[in-house]
Amino acid sequence: MFWVLLLLPAWVVAGVACTRLCLAAVRAAAVDTAPGGRRDLTLYEAAFLSGGPARVADLTLVSMARQRRLLLAHTGWATVVDPRGRDDIERSVIGAIGPEGQSPIAPVRTATAAADPVRGLADGLVRAGLAVPDGSRTTVAAGIRQVRLAALVVLALGVTALLAPAGLLPTAAETPRPLIALWFALPLTLTLSCLIIARIEVHPYSRWASPAGQRLLGALTRRSARSTGDDHAYLATVAVHGIRAVGEPDLRAAFAHRAHGAQYVRD
Repeated sequence: MFWVLLLLPAWVVAGVACTRLCLAAVRAAAVDTAPGGRRDLTLYEAAFLSGGPARVADLTLVSMARQRRLLLAHTGWATVVDPRGRDDIERSVIGAIGPEGQSPIAPVRTATAAADPVRGLADGLVRAGLAVPDGSRTTVAAGIRQVRLAALVVLALGVTALLAPAGLLPTAAETPRPLIALWFALPLTLTLSCLIIARIEVHPYSRWASPAGQRLLGALTRRSARSTGDDHAYLATVAVHGIRAVGEPDLRAAFAHRAHGAQYVRD
């Protein structure tokens, strides 16, 4: 029967997509059970867990600018005031600006985000169970998208089998149409069930922070909310929420030019 030739790929598509989603959920659960430890996050760690390498670069630039060791002009240029970086990431910023001591913010941000100190920060967070490994990022979300696509493919194949003209499928009359629909309903039910279970059971994993990392970020946010007016609390807010949390209009204007000349990871 020709409709069986449509049913087989429907089962294959549904089975492969649901299996990938289950494996992604298992890997995500393994990250969830990794020991995160009870400790406070540094500002760099909070920035990475909230927005990745680009957020770390933004935080460093804002921090140095507030300490008057770096001038960020509203035209989108960075000028070194104090050439002595206080840590490896600050030294990466100064090195990215170059020996002339002045550079557009855009390439500085890109170079800092890709520098070894930021990669080392990421590796340390992954080992601590606070960050999601590269290979696991967005895998659950990608699995859900694949299952949704599989459901549409199964539905399309089922409709094709049901609406095929009798002249095209001379043996179609041998099997009642309701029975054909029932066979295609099985893989469709499988995909829809996986989507429902994922909706209920799967944690809202972020791109960068593991569940343990998200819990520490939540604790940092609550502490920062109670410490209004403190510079550390201000920078913690920038680390978690990005440039949109910057209160100084000139600083926000400086980062508004960052899209010129380079492409970045979104905040």
